[in-house]
Amino acid sequence: MFSYVWPIALVVLSNIIYQICAKSLPAEINPLASLTITYLVAAASSAILYFALTKNPDIIHEYSKLNWVPFTFGLVLVGLEVGFIYAYKAGWPVSTASVVQSSFLAVALIIVGFLLYHETITWNKIAGADKYRVFVKANGKWKAVANTTDTSYVNTNVANGKSYTYT
Repeated sequence: MFSYVWPIALVVLSNIIYQICAKSLPAEINPLASLTITYLVAAASSAILYFALTKNPDIIHEYSKLNWVPFTFGLVLVGLEVGFIYAYKAGWPVSTASVVQSSFLAVALIIVGFLLYHETITWNKIAGADKYRVFVKANGKWKAVANTTDTSYVNTNVANGKSYTYT
């Protein structure tokens, strides 16, 4: 159970501190200049943790396993940082900005999970409902694709790169 909980606890704690830092960045500093220091500290911290926590560390061997992900991840992290910093500079309250982006993100990740990783779409049972009719919107038109008594549906008739909306 601990191995399931501690990563989420770390994410929550880190995100709280992250939001405080993003909101507290001095208004007169260019956010991109600030991020150069942020990422130098992050790189040094990652290296220290790698060597401290890895038995027989061989970072060159680890680098030989790299694919496109760390490079894209680096670019995306800059987008996250700059987005939050400029949102706060524009006046978004710290109590609202994260909630709004998380709401949009949650919906987007349901779609990503379904399309890229074939995760099942589920919903809560509605009191009194005997069955559910699932509709998909493709090419601008709604089409009934299933009737089910279950609270989940897996559409196996999808194409990679195509967007689907369900109701």
